[in-house]
Amino acid sequence: MRDFDGLNVVVTGGTGALGTALVTMLVERGAHCHVPAMDDADAARWSLAKRDSVTVRAGFDLSNETDVERFYAGVPALWASIHVAGGYAGGPILETTPTVARKMLSMNAMSAFLCSREAVRCMRRGSEDGPPTGGRIVNVAAKPALVPAGGSTAYAMSKAAVATLTLCLAEELRDEGIWVNAVVPSTMDTPANRAAMPSADPAKWPKVGEVAETIAFLASPKNGSTRGALVPVYGRS
Repeated sequence: MRDFDGLNVVVTGGTGALGTALVTMLVERGAHCHVPAMDDADAARWSLAKRDSVTVRAGFDLSNETDVERFYAGVPALWASIHVAGGYAGGPILETTPTVARKMLSMNAMSAFLCSREAVRCMRRGSEDGPPTGGRIVNVAAKPALVPAGGSTAYAMSKAAVATLTLCLAEELRDEGIWVNAVVPSTMDTPANRAAMPSADPAKWPKVGEVAETIAFLASPKNGSTRGALVPVYGRS
């Protein structure tokens, strides 16, 4: 299937486990992926950095407005923007400092907000001389944002903001044909999560390839009607 042939797609967090699976899938389906990296070392160690259909640019903090504006200004004719970048910090409320809470809001909510805003600007720039061309925005929320659980209040709060951002933008942008959705994964089966939770059963966790497949559908031109969706990708967890 070549449903992304000739289309430019931004994937933030593209150098991580889910991002790598997603970029691999999108390139195989014809996309040219644009991936921001924090620094040259992050870009250099990424296995897909030298693919012909992948453009990696280093030196971007996605919680910084100026950096995000600068990154998207260099992306041509944008079709889709997929926001995988984020982070996690857990702990009970009395051990969660304002610094940790602000970090979660910055890494998860603010990065999604800024990238969504600049993606819209970029998509509109591509249709200035004609009718709206549409586009796709896909955010990544998390199960604790929808199914409350103790021990991760700051993280859940930040991902709930991502979910609300998604729903609001889906309504705001519908008449332009820009569909906005989010996937809502539970703990994913990654080497890092296996190491952090050695007593858990990773067989119950969704695989990154499965989550990537869901994202790819939501970002595809073949998604002709789904917008404002918070799609659970929980596996058996």
